[in-house]
Amino acid sequence: MARDVSDATPIGAHRELVDWIASGEKPKDAWRLGTEHEKIPFYPAGTAPVPYEGERGIRALLDGMVKLDGWESIVEDDHPIGLSSEDGAAISLEPGGQFELSGAPVETLHETARELDRHLEHVRTVADRLGIRFLTLGMSPLWTRAETPVMPKKRYRIMTDYMPKVGSLGLDMMYRTSTVQVNLDYGSEADMVKKLRVSLALQPVATALFANSPFTDGKPNGCLSMRSLIWRNTDPDRTGMMPFAFEEGFGYEHYVDWALDVPMYFVKRDDTYHDVAGASFRDLLKGQLPQLPGERATQSDWANHVSTLFPEVRLKRYLEMRGADVGPPDRIVALSAFWIGLLYDQASLDDAWDLVRGWSAEDRETLRAAVAKLGLTAVVKGRSLREIARDAVDFSRRGLARRARLDPAGRDESIYLEPLQHIVNSGRVPAQELLDLYHGRWGGSVLPAFKECVF
Repeated sequence: MARDVSDATPIGAHRELVDWIASGEKPKDAWRLGTEHEKIPFYPAGTAPVPYEGERGIRALLDGMVKLDGWESIVEDDHPIGLSSEDGAAISLEPGGQFELSGAPVETLHETARELDRHLEHVRTVADRLGIRFLTLGMSPLWTRAETPVMPKKRYRIMTDYMPKVGSLGLDMMYRTSTVQVNLDYGSEADMVKKLRVSLALQPVATALFANSPFTDGKPNGCLSMRSLIWRNTDPDRTGMMPFAFEEGFGYEHYVDWALDVPMYFVKRDDTYHDVAGASFRDLLKGQLPQLPGERATQSDWANHVSTLFPEVRLKRYLEMRGADVGPPDRIVALSAFWIGLLYDQASLDDAWDLVRGWSAEDRETLRAAVAKLGLTAVVKGRSLREIARDAVDFSRRGLARRARLDPAGRDESIYLEPLQHIVNSGRVPAQELLDLYHGRWGGSVLPAFKECVF
């Protein structure tokens, strides 16, 4: 989840909210990508989760990263809760201790691969001294929610209180899931709209290809991506497939109007988080928020509110692809490769739009619901998702080849699609391989995952 920002510039009109999003437009030669991933820490001795405090806790891990790599600590109430760097990268803590890298904006997939390798090398250097390892799974496979640690971040306390009021699995989303995403740029409002529509429609393809969360509480949970099912049962006001994005005339203003009607979590003033969960941002704009009479909205209020919206693709001043379970390093880079090849090449974007433009809102929602359990065997418009995924990966490969961003060995970025090509060719998603191990060599236990599914 995003780091909360501080900008006390007042917002005087609705148009300023629209302009804030429009300010993200960039010329094509300035488009960048930022890859984010979360990973669940544990102690190999006893497969226990890692608490925040203690000589071998998450706090010690953050402190160790500062000493090793020159990160700047982000502190809240004397608790380090994240790290930042001059290049725009950040490390943050998810509610259950998931350790997240938000990568710096870079030009190529080769750079994001190098960044990931460097990050994992440094994390392992510190974590090894503390006896900590990290899972490559999209959900913690063993611990109950009650056994999962709680990180000392104020916004998470507010969200923890609010989530049970608006969905049945919101707390599982916060404390037990782990994702990978990529953040991408757009050149204009029309470019944003097309990219948003294509990526929303194809997000279930990514969910299937990266499905990697088949275990909960020490046993199979009946899903290939339990993380996806959890999101479908988390606060419907702020999640989902945004069917309005496909309506005639959709653009920045329509997104802003939707965001304004999503209930708020908090208002931050200095270091204080005011719990206004369920309140209206429209009231804050007018200075009529009951919990804070007379207080008016600022730029940071808007930025923080937009960061608490969780649709399958999120629009801020860039687009965030949010539909995938985390996996091992090669699949982390593959997620970015998949979307870069589709969205940053015009011919591939056009091909992808032709692939999905005939789908209705019902088709898209039905597909999203199906992939959690069916993976690539789900069907839309008479075609299996495996066939659609094959087309999408092919479009992405062509787009990456046309980008022609070469590494020192002369290879273009399509090399990073190989894990997805293997999945499409086999028709079996990662979770199915894990279930085979569970019912076979693992002998009906998830404990081997703590040795074999590790960064």
